[in-house]
Amino acid sequence: MDKDQAKKQLEELREKLEKYGYYYYVLDNPIVPDQEYDTLLQELLTIEEQFPDLVTEDSPSVRIGGAPLPYFTKVSHNVPMMSLGNAFNEQDLRDFDRRVRQFAGEEDVAYICELKIDGLAVSLTYESGKLVRGATRGDGTTGEDITSNLKTVSAIPLRIKSDVNLEVRGEAYMPKASFEALNEAKKEADEEPFANPRNAAAGSLRQLDPKIAAKRNLSMFVYSIGELEGKEIHSHYEGLTFLKDAGFKVNPETTKCETIEDVIAYTEKWVEKRHDLSYEIDGIVIKVDSLALQKEMGFTAKSPRWATAYKFPAEEVVTKLLDIELTVGRTGAITPTALLTPVSVAGTTVRRASLHNEDLIREKDVKLGDSVVVKKAGDIIPEVVNVLVDLRTGEEREFHMPTHCPECESELVRLEGEVALRCINPECPAQIREGLIHFVSRTAMNIDGLGEKVITQLFAHQLIGNVADLYTLEKEELLKLERMGEKSVENLLHSIEISKSNSMERVLFGLGIRFIGAKAAKTLAQHFQTMDRLSQATKEQLVAVDEIGEKMADSIVSYFEKPEVHDLLERLQQVGLNLTYTGPALNTASTADEESFFMGKTVVLTGKLEELSREEAKERLEALGSKVTGSVSKKTDLVIAGTDAGSKRSKAEDLGIEIWDEAKLLQELDQT
Repeated sequence: MDKDQAKKQLEELREKLEKYGYYYYVLDNPIVPDQEYDTLLQELLTIEEQFPDLVTEDSPSVRIGGAPLPYFTKVSHNVPMMSLGNAFNEQDLRDFDRRVRQFAGEEDVAYICELKIDGLAVSLTYESGKLVRGATRGDGTTGEDITSNLKTVSAIPLRIKSDVNLEVRGEAYMPKASFEALNEAKKEADEEPFANPRNAAAGSLRQLDPKIAAKRNLSMFVYSIGELEGKEIHSHYEGLTFLKDAGFKVNPETTKCETIEDVIAYTEKWVEKRHDLSYEIDGIVIKVDSLALQKEMGFTAKSPRWATAYKFPAEEVVTKLLDIELTVGRTGAITPTALLTPVSVAGTTVRRASLHNEDLIREKDVKLGDSVVVKKAGDIIPEVVNVLVDLRTGEEREFHMPTHCPECESELVRLEGEVALRCINPECPAQIREGLIHFVSRTAMNIDGLGEKVITQLFAHQLIGNVADLYTLEKEELLKLERMGEKSVENLLHSIEISKSNSMERVLFGLGIRFIGAKAAKTLAQHFQTMDRLSQATKEQLVAVDEIGEKMADSIVSYFEKPEVHDLLERLQQVGLNLTYTGPALNTASTADEESFFMGKTVVLTGKLEELSREEAKERLEALGSKVTGSVSKKTDLVIAGTDAGSKRSKAEDLGIEIWDEAKLLQELDQT
């Protein structure tokens, strides 16, 4: 291919990718399978690699992230990004309406109500229709240039459908599904999870390495125009319509209200419905629609007079902190958890709440017996917000983190750069027990019947001391244990036997190597194919593998250097465990049968499956070109509903999405 051909092909590819991305990320209405988009993007990347001088600033390739930055530069906002005044109840809203009507006189007043997205406020600047700068709000006058990170957000157009100079404001956010996936990955890698989606979004966009932001699956809604040249806009709603037509993602729940009664009804509706959204909101923004009236009303020193933010009633409750429980994780981290007088928060009963680490306990001045405020951070993770010091009686007691492990009494250490105290004794019973629980878990070896209680029982009776011992358990030994009948023992031994044939990545993840989650384990297994090759890999060979960084490589090398690890692998091989990769080859989805019904389909699994485990079903569907996701949306093509399927099935029915039972799935899989 010569340069002219390459230039023409790149233009065609960019046009297609821009169109497909707009329908998928902005309109939430994909018009091609994900596989087709990925194939076209790979084709574009290949050509750009061959002809680097043809790469443009608005190429879809910037979505995957560029080179790391040394620091963020400061950016001044021509029009300040001011904060909003707050309304907390119906009377506050009526007072706001009264003040607006005093300015409006006889003029009719209409309001625009928008969901207040819980994310990071940003400014986007376009010159002649092209994105040239993206910045944080900062203090309202000065922010930080995070253009490279914002370009990785697919909902943000790199080039708009209007050749104008424009500065637009909006909220970058992390969808709930992305937040849950990110925290699950952090948990697997033994890293501190984010407290809520807002912190996760802000942390992602302030990474100096844009490739990190690119992996976080962020999105963005725009909500106002800061500056616009070459076009007259007379109302806020007209401005939102212009932005939507230009290619921006505008929140579809935005509504025009003719009276304050309509505004109040809108806020009441979303107090109830907020949990049904796929993203977090923390209130409603109410704005005067007329830009002329906005200009007349002007600003106070801190906020516009023509807008207010209605804050949802806080889902926080007060309860007693009875005690602090310390648990030792499989990597030795000591985690404090508050034990509470049971209390209802956001619709669920909470008895325990996270205290994260010793530093947080000290910072919040937590004492045993304190009255504490508890909330679900991001409506997901219960946590202690603060202590009500004024309610202290004098009977509260100081809590001191131990100096020695609560399980093995080894001295605890705090490793450089970490906040957690750790037990570094490899023979610590708690770490061994937690490691065993991890090894048999659904995402690792997936051994039915070996839950936390059974593992704890087996460990307490000294029937298992490491994962290899699981494969030498005998029926007679198990029958002597409490609640172990003939049938359950037979089923358990059968499940253990079946697990021997698992592909290598499950064993690798199950071994619990620090920083190696399920995804990294699969990547390594696909690359090295056998545990023996992986165990002999050098750091240089490891970091050469896509998505394996230096920290992960160091951890792998350190793990396999231990003599006891070699002894364990030898034992696992002796008991018949498969240590070879037997899963789909790399990029299986691109080579799957293109005639398959499942090719390019987005599938959601919900409820309990009888014949297949959830992971088995996911693997088989992905091998046939499907994308298996965790939540139902307009993008979902098919829902597989097992027994006890709940809200996901209901949502699929409401959206008219096709629903299969497990029998139908197995029938189609057998025919493929």
